[in-house]
Amino acid sequence: MSGKKPSLMSRFRVDLVTEASSAPGSTPSPSSAEASKPPEESKSRFRIVGFLDPGALGSATDIGLPPDVFNEPDAARSDSVSLHSTGTGHTHISDSHSNTYYMRTFGHNTVEAVPNIDFYRQTAAPFGEKLSRPSLSELHDELHKGPLDDGLANGEELSAAEEAAAMAAKEAKGGTIKFGWVKGVLVRCMLNIWGVMLFIRMSWIVGQAGIGLTIAIILMATVVTVITGLSTSAIATNGFVRGGGAYYLISRSLGPEFGGSIGLIFAFANAVAVAMYVVGFAETVVEMLNDVDALMTDELNDIRIVGTLTIILLLGISVAGMEWEAKAQIVLLVILLAAIANYFIGSFMSTESKEPMGFFGYNTAIFLENIGPDFRDEETFFSIFAVFFPAATGILAGANISGDLADPQSAIPKGTLLAILITGVTYVFVAISAGSCVVRDATGDLNDTITDTVNCTDAACTLGYDFSICKEGGCQYGLMNDFQVMSLVSGFGPLISAGIFSATLSSALASLVSAPKVFQALCKDNIYPGLGVFAKGYGRNNEPLRGYVLTFCIGLAFILIAELNIIAPIISNFFLASYALINFSVFHASLANSPGWRPSFKYYNMWVSLAGAILCCVVMFVINWWAALVTLLIVLALYIYVSYKKPDVNWGSSTQALIYNQALTHCLNLTGVEDHIKNFRPQCLVLIGYPNSRPALLQLVHSFTKNVGLMVCAHIRTLSRRPNFKELSQDHARCQRWLSKKRIKAFYTSVIADNLRHGTQFLLQAVGLGRLKPNTLVMGFKNNWSDGDIRDVDIYINTIHDAFDLQFGVVILRLQDGLDISHIPGQDELLSSQEKPPIGHTEMVVSVCPPKDSDSDSCPSKATSNQSSPLILKAAETKSPLSLADQRLLETSLLFKKRQGKGTIDVWWLFDDGGLTLLIPFLLTNRNKWGGCRIRVFIGGKINRIDHDRRAMATLLSRFRIDFSDINVLGDINTKPKKHNKLSFKELIEPYRLKEDDMEQEAAERLKAQEPWRITDNELELYKAKSNRQIRLNELLKEHSSAAKLIVMSLPLARKGTVSSALYMCWLETLSKDVPPLLLVRGNHQSVLTFYS
Repeated sequence: MSGKKPSLMSRFRVDLVTEASSAPGSTPSPSSAEASKPPEESKSRFRIVGFLDPGALGSATDIGLPPDVFNEPDAARSDSVSLHSTGTGHTHISDSHSNTYYMRTFGHNTVEAVPNIDFYRQTAAPFGEKLSRPSLSELHDELHKGPLDDGLANGEELSAAEEAAAMAAKEAKGGTIKFGWVKGVLVRCMLNIWGVMLFIRMSWIVGQAGIGLTIAIILMATVVTVITGLSTSAIATNGFVRGGGAYYLISRSLGPEFGGSIGLIFAFANAVAVAMYVVGFAETVVEMLNDVDALMTDELNDIRIVGTLTIILLLGISVAGMEWEAKAQIVLLVILLAAIANYFIGSFMSTESKEPMGFFGYNTAIFLENIGPDFRDEETFFSIFAVFFPAATGILAGANISGDLADPQSAIPKGTLLAILITGVTYVFVAISAGSCVVRDATGDLNDTITDTVNCTDAACTLGYDFSICKEGGCQYGLMNDFQVMSLVSGFGPLISAGIFSATLSSALASLVSAPKVFQALCKDNIYPGLGVFAKGYGRNNEPLRGYVLTFCIGLAFILIAELNIIAPIISNFFLASYALINFSVFHASLANSPGWRPSFKYYNMWVSLAGAILCCVVMFVINWWAALVTLLIVLALYIYVSYKKPDVNWGSSTQALIYNQALTHCLNLTGVEDHIKNFRPQCLVLIGYPNSRPALLQLVHSFTKNVGLMVCAHIRTLSRRPNFKELSQDHARCQRWLSKKRIKAFYTSVIADNLRHGTQFLLQAVGLGRLKPNTLVMGFKNNWSDGDIRDVDIYINTIHDAFDLQFGVVILRLQDGLDISHIPGQDELLSSQEKPPIGHTEMVVSVCPPKDSDSDSCPSKATSNQSSPLILKAAETKSPLSLADQRLLETSLLFKKRQGKGTIDVWWLFDDGGLTLLIPFLLTNRNKWGGCRIRVFIGGKINRIDHDRRAMATLLSRFRIDFSDINVLGDINTKPKKHNKLSFKELIEPYRLKEDDMEQEAAERLKAQEPWRITDNELELYKAKSNRQIRLNELLKEHSSAAKLIVMSLPLARKGTVSSALYMCWLETLSKDVPPLLLVRGNHQSVLTFYS
């Protein structure tokens, strides 16, 4: 390159630094060697030298790098090449600092990636691999800054050996079996819907309800299934669908609470459906045995025996794998279609031998007679509907194996809706056909022909038969009595029997596969403890063998009932509950109006889905009201349980979207409402640091804000290095998670600032949303302030002034032993279980503040730290004994966590601040922890007006409707303090005095300008009375409130710019020294209490 002008085609080249990747015997060019030497360049992540020479890669092509990497002259390159695989058998070239395959973008040299579907996959994407686009840090950060190690999506990068092993295992394992929409959905749905009801109950339903009401029953069921099918299609096309069927659809739409509850009963309903179909098959077999007098015992026990043998056979087919099960389904479908065709052909082939059994062929008289209902044996329209409805439950047979479909988004809508159409039409035609060909009752006796002496008006009479004896009961033929009418009507009876076998076995097989698949998906999500054992899968298709065995056991138990009409209504309610929730999911998702709700299936309507959900619930109660109540109670109990357990999952459910929508709407509505005194709530911004560092402050504020007002836990970070925003984000999530785990109803927020004051200014101005904005600043008292830098005191006091400037109330809590326990090992950890170190180490989370000033609300300005997250100290297993001070501090930190018992909250309401000093104690006494405490009110007054002042305060409190136990008027509040206490105060302020009388005026003014916190002699004299008042109040506190559970006192005010920070701090120290827990409160002097209605 030196000495030659580069051509336009070689303006740039990304020099590849390769290790052992050059061809044997090849020698790197001098320019390349030189380019790789300079340390300054090597620190940068990219070195643009010139266009890449394809030949320079040497043997890199031998290891399978994509050829376009070498042939495209303008492709993006980095300074080193590495192989990257995500475990799916495909290897991509990437740069050394990322897993992203940087694709060619518009012919420019850039590491930015063009849109690619693989960037949007989840970690375990079954079709294609998960790729990582360049992070914002990689594209935006300075070149000398080391990139963030994002790693793989799960935070761990596989080694080359692990990748090779994973690829080899996948190749040895072979591909999984995936089905299209016909074989996977249409065939399964039709087989499941054309079940036992079609052949052995349809004729009985027509006999009971008549042709008209039977069609109404079919249409009612079809309306429910069509609406549910539309809803299922909408959910299934709103993103990739994994295994789990109805459970997956509901849980990912409505969240784990609904999904977990319905998933359990849906899996159970499918298991019971296995029994229903098997019993239907066994009934047919036993009737055939009965016809040839080959019963083993009696009919009921024979049904149980045949059913048991059948379900064992089906279990064997299921365990053999989905491929065998699918082949079996195709064979069964062919038999079933032949049987249905055989029935319709036979309906046109009436013979005299079949007439005594009630089959006369199509006849208008029979049609008119059977058009209306003839309910017998206490049957009703809805009891008949309850028996029929399970025939419609097969619509989810395809969706239930969603994990085994090649394209669930396309297959589920097409297959499900077409199956509903085909089967619905078939049921209607069968009902009309049976009602037009067969009479309701027949004796089966050739001799029951009509005679001249009999007065007969039935349709059979017009055809020459007298079946009037059947009105007395005992007939075995006809629609009402013979469950095998379709065999009678058909052209070839044995084929109908084969059809019955096919329909029942295929439906049973589909349910036997569906139940374990749904249950396996439920168990994988680990919503219910103890069910994880059923999540394990085996073989290429991840078959849930353990789930098969469980389904087999449940099905066998219900087979032993052996009564089809008892089993059918039981599962009707379970399936209807599932359908109701699927429909409600679509309504809920549409109502939430989330941008993520974008189903590609457009033929749905949220209000139709809601109507479908309501219709399902109505049908549940109409079918069997007590069973519906039991179903709803089971769903509710499971819902409450899952809500209480709060599984750690985030599926982006519509529940989350609707909560956000409602919160946003309510926040906006609040902005249009003016504040009113009656609705005032203390909304607290609490300077607490990490949430676990000051438990006493956290618990006390939570006691009077829980379910009443806003609480924001604020953390001001003072960092000496550039902040790592990724760590800050992780810390924020960790702290908020900790608050939720401890059931503290609060928000966590953090800011980066130079010091406490600047951070508080940011927070006071920025925290909040509309009316949900803090109005009270809560701080911990700055213990040990005299041992630290007085400039930190100046920052602390000015923080209070800033809060008053912004019209905030201020609350300061002081405990004599301090507040901050973060330096003590073994406290509540902020780390989650995934973030904890290996066993054998003990972690403790500590504050970044130095121990000597541990009770201030944030790190002091001088004590900047290079840590942006809790320090994690690896300690030995043996814990060192705590100091006496730390032991007391730990005990004190739990002071407000426990029940307070009987005692008093002493309210020293010395100055009217709008009522906040009185409101906070009132809110505390409404809590169970503080319920045993009574409020005592202390006010200032004069000796000659004590009774008058007490009565005036009692009147005011009664109008405020605040209960109190006593009112004390302090007539001696202005008495001079004791001499030794005045001397103590003088010693306290001595180090902070300016002593301007001992120096020249110019020097004094210069020192005051440099150190504005210093106390001047003039200031001391001007505020002598106020200083004495703080000393005297401390004496009175010790005299009257030494046994109080909590003292709430008016915070003394200091005029800004007149009272120095040191003097104000000395006032607060003197006032609050050596007393029980003290809460200094000053409102913003706007009324927060009113006695008007």
